[in-house]
Amino acid sequence: MSDNRDADAKSTQQIHHEYVPPPGFAAVAPALHRASTVLFEDVAAMRASHWLDKNTYTYGLHGTPTSFTLEARLATLEGGTHAMLVPSGLAAIALVDQSLLSSGDTVLIPANAYFPNKSLAAHELARWGIAHRFYDPMDVESLRAALGDDVKLVWIEPPGSVTLEFPDLRGLVRAVRAHAPRATVALDNTWGSGLAFDAFDLDPGATPALGVDLTIHALTKYPSGGADVMMGSVVLRSQALHDQLALTHCRLGLGVGPNDVELVLRGLQTVALRYAAQDAATRRIAQWALGRKEFVRVLHPATSGSPGHAHWAAQCRAAAGLLTLVFDPAIAPERIDRFVDDLRLFGIGWSWAGPMSLAVPYRPDSGRVGDYPGTLVRLSIGLEDAGDLIRDLESALEGLARA
Repeated sequence: MSDNRDADAKSTQQIHHEYVPPPGFAAVAPALHRASTVLFEDVAAMRASHWLDKNTYTYGLHGTPTSFTLEARLATLEGGTHAMLVPSGLAAIALVDQSLLSSGDTVLIPANAYFPNKSLAAHELARWGIAHRFYDPMDVESLRAALGDDVKLVWIEPPGSVTLEFPDLRGLVRAVRAHAPRATVALDNTWGSGLAFDAFDLDPGATPALGVDLTIHALTKYPSGGADVMMGSVVLRSQALHDQLALTHCRLGLGVGPNDVELVLRGLQTVALRYAAQDAATRRIAQWALGRKEFVRVLHPATSGSPGHAHWAAQCRAAAGLLTLVFDPAIAPERIDRFVDDLRLFGIGWSWAGPMSLAVPYRPDSGRVGDYPGTLVRLSIGLEDAGDLIRDLESALEGLARA
């Protein structure tokens, strides 16, 4: 029988090696820390730690230096003081709903909201005895009429998910504060990304301050920028509200992978530059689209005539990279599908804010396009040259005319 003691000793040496890298290493990229187990100096240190205290570490699921760094940077980006990470933007919506709502409560959702938010309310929340009502985000009176003592959470989403109407954010928040002061106001800030407007300070200089209570963000979009990460966040200013959500976050066991955190941290360093570039290209394409006879409307918040343009102009300093083309109702939906198929630089796929431009058609009967009679095509403008994208669109329109 061979003696395995030397092999065993080498295994022990590798696990308990005495080498510790010298301090003082500095680099542009934050360090990547992977851990499930977090080691404590002694039992007293273990017992003194608490996972809500981000000055200490307890377990990998509750945070590492890498995830804490991303949370701090996201809070700064959006104007909050606290942040937590979840596996997706939809997971952030679900976390807020599950933490703040109980049986008998009601949540208000804008009629043009991200469809999975509405679907979650119609199924899981309804099964748990939580009611929901939709309101017209372009009509503050519609929200005011929907408010009541049963309303505990109000979602705001600027602009609309597909139709891109930009609401009166100040008017909506003021209505909630005046008529349902105990309700929490949550804003989906994926489009704004902390760059287009300040969700926690909608009216600088106002007394009292006017802002939302929390934001959710699909970090999959602009913060990542690479179309290769799924992640979401919740950002807040209130310590008490943070702790309430953090307890639910803990009980649900929500966590994100450190490699994905690393990618978002890398993307954040260029998010403002990419956002500005995609914004500028989208405005150029929107102006081109206004001159085309195939489109009866061009929906883009920074474009004059788009629903809510005046609200956008009063509130925002940027407009992201989305625009929606409303085709002439006389053009059959099948022909518009062919138009999308003929595009060569636009991928066909969900999501947006990555380097590749995308196109997705929405038919009038899809339930996601409001009162628009024609087929809609939402474009996500990437980082290609805007002139090349316009030529691609023109080529596909030529094919549409021949169809």
